[in-house]
Amino acid sequence: MNIQDFCYDGSKKFKIKEFDTKQTGGFENKTVVENYRDEHILRLQEYQEKLFAENKEGLLIIFQAMDAAGKDGAVKYVMSGVNPAGVSVYNFKVPSSEESEHDYLWRAMRVAPKRGMIAIFNRSYYEDVLVVKVHNLQLNAILPDRCKSAKIFDQRYKQIKNYEKHLYQNGFRIIKIFLNISKEEQKKQFLQRIDDPTKNWKFADGDIAERDYWDSYMDAYQDAINATATPETPWYVVPSDKKWFARELIAEIILKTLKDMNPHYPEVSEERVKILDEFRTKLLNEPENTK
Repeated sequence: MNIQDFCYDGSKKFKIKEFDTKQTGGFENKTVVENYRDEHILRLQEYQEKLFAENKEGLLIIFQAMDAAGKDGAVKYVMSGVNPAGVSVYNFKVPSSEESEHDYLWRAMRVAPKRGMIAIFNRSYYEDVLVVKVHNLQLNAILPDRCKSAKIFDQRYKQIKNYEKHLYQNGFRIIKIFLNISKEEQKKQFLQRIDDPTKNWKFADGDIAERDYWDSYMDAYQDAINATATPETPWYVVPSDKKWFARELIAEIILKTLKDMNPHYPEVSEERVKILDEFRTKLLNEPENTK
């Protein structure tokens, strides 16, 4: 599988109506993909440990999607292979009163990853050029009138690109993933949540109302991706009608990025090696505890 087929770095336009959400990258079925799961987990563990130990770069993984596209499952899949001490997960919902008192990037900036860490955003500051754009929420936001012009979203695209460029130039990689699900598959997922009592809690009344704005959301995603995709901070559009394939592709994307980062365990100086050797000798020469 060539993950570059799903990568948008500004060199080509993302056209959402031409994207096949049912494609599976040449894999025949779920069973074939599951054979790779253990290997993914081991490799993620290895890279994450090296990233944490080296403490030089950080990684931000952003998940954006329509409801029921599989964001939570994707996050769970990623988390299954790493040490929780080196990973933080943040869910961005409707801004709190405190968050609304700041600029829209503030709540993301305050939880950006530290060096050596992986931060996962379940939704992100992109909501401010997606749901805000679809529903014109900027008109009622706590903003001066001069900031509510028709140019607000073009300005935000530039602000987001500059923020991500700033992160990249200061040692932080960014993976941006759009789980692209079809309207038909979303309907299927919603019906499962309604029919299965164990999944009733997942269903929110607002999910049905948002389906009425499907076309507007698709336009907003297409605009946001094309406006903010760069070689340093590309978007990956993941076909998500088949969740088993989506998770396989996401794992490959993350592993490729970590491989490109190429973290290493820190090397110690010769002087430090001598000190460690002295400690080793001391430990070996300790009298045995006979009690």
